[in-house]
Amino acid sequence: MDTLVEQLMEELNCETVFRIPIFGGIPISEAVVVSWIIMCILFLVCIIFVRNLKVVQPGKKQVVLETAVTGMHHFFDDVMGGHGKEYIPFLMTVGIYIGISNLIGLFGFKPPTKDLNVTATLGIMSIILIEVAGFRKKGGKGFIKSFAEPMPVVLPINILELFIKPLSLCMRLFGNVLGSFVIMELIKIILPAVIPVVFSAYFDIFDGLIQAYVFVFLTALFVKEATEE
Repeated sequence: MDTLVEQLMEELNCETVFRIPIFGGIPISEAVVVSWIIMCILFLVCIIFVRNLKVVQPGKKQVVLETAVTGMHHFFDDVMGGHGKEYIPFLMTVGIYIGISNLIGLFGFKPPTKDLNVTATLGIMSIILIEVAGFRKKGGKGFIKSFAEPMPVVLPINILELFIKPLSLCMRLFGNVLGSFVIMELIKIILPAVIPVVFSAYFDIFDGLIQAYVFVFLTALFVKEATEE
């Protein structure tokens, strides 16, 4: 048990990899470095897939790319019911980032989503998107009025939601990713060496992708609520 606690604390501890020598030294953590690696990977993948695009007789790579992008676009469009189409690229980007972040542990990197700072930032970004979407749709007067809907008595609750929504998004993602790690370590201790491979396929791959799906799905759902008349 002591070993598990030590491993858990090691997973929660996000070490500083290096410091940028300005303003007294800006610390760059593991989560930031791994996020840069993920961005570089996505950048290279984008370059590979968008080369030689054709309108007529597209190649296999273009077909795969168009199918994936179209599928994700239709998914978010269906969730938001036609509201907030301009926010779909952001949601797609966040979903891909979280998905890769959860899977990158399979290659020996510490997933950025195990850092509470990363999940908190994602939650804050999402709530800013949601409130901006509502403000743009309803205007200043309508946006302020929406806090007193359906009746003025719920005003304090609606204001609290500004803090509850990002907190719920943050802790749901962080808690599930961390919970998967704890369960996998317990399985490795209790079961033989071969058995955990099966569970790893679930917790490290399937569950990681599910968490990305849930995060962007809830964000899209909140955007729909914020932009509805």
